[in-house]
Amino acid sequence: MQETQERQPGAIREKKRLEQLSEEELWPDYLKTRDPLIREVIAERYAPLVKYVAAKVASGLPQSIEFDDLIGYGAFGLIDAIEKYDPGRNTKFKTYAVTRIRGAIFDNLRDEDWVPRSVRQKIKDLESVINSMENRLGRTVEDTEIAEEMGVSIDEFHDLMRRINCTPMLSLNDTSHSSKDHERLSLTELLESPASLNPDSIVEREEIRRMVYDVIQALPEKEKKVLILYYYEDLTLKEIGQVLEVTESRVSQLHTKAIYRLRTKLERVRASLMT
Repeated sequence: MQETQERQPGAIREKKRLEQLSEEELWPDYLKTRDPLIREVIAERYAPLVKYVAAKVASGLPQSIEFDDLIGYGAFGLIDAIEKYDPGRNTKFKTYAVTRIRGAIFDNLRDEDWVPRSVRQKIKDLESVINSMENRLGRTVEDTEIAEEMGVSIDEFHDLMRRINCTPMLSLNDTSHSSKDHERLSLTELLESPASLNPDSIVEREEIRRMVYDVIQALPEKEKKVLILYYYEDLTLKEIGQVLEVTESRVSQLHTKAIYRLRTKLERVRASLMT
């Protein structure tokens, strides 16, 4: 007990010392020692990032979801990011952490399974319709075409989109599986092109990047702008609505449709890589 009390002042002084160091000084020591005190300092430094990501996610969720729960989920994602971060991949920690934080929030929301079964089935049906039509036609399909294929009016289709666009099941940061280096990757990570991979992995990733880029470029203009503003300019749905002069609800619908198109294309890419 006496030894613990004697160590406490030393730990406090050490933490204060660590807090004065830059990230360039902290990371080499942490990667070498995995010192919990260094991890704590890094986590505290990036705690505001968890709140920021949680707020972005919350803007597209029902009000029944507790914001504090999202922060808690995101905090686990931040710790996971600290433990798995590899500076050698030439990716900034903040970029990597955002991916892990958002992923942890969505994973926990999925685990809670709060999405009604009927809505979940509609999501699968809609994704299947879009995938089938774009495979058959070889191009991006319009809302009117999707509605006709589903046998509903355009108003009924838009009502369907309004009912499902709050689900956290759809995100650009949903993971995919790389068939060669056996790691789980998000689309945002794929688009960064880190340099420290073996040649085969670089070729595979660059091919996926090219395909994803082509899909994004082929999206309707507003859907493309929503993805860019949300994932790369870090605007909230409300802020994007102000830029595009549409409602926040309409932005959410555009985001949902864009993600559907990307996911169906990515599934075909993944299938081709694993054959």
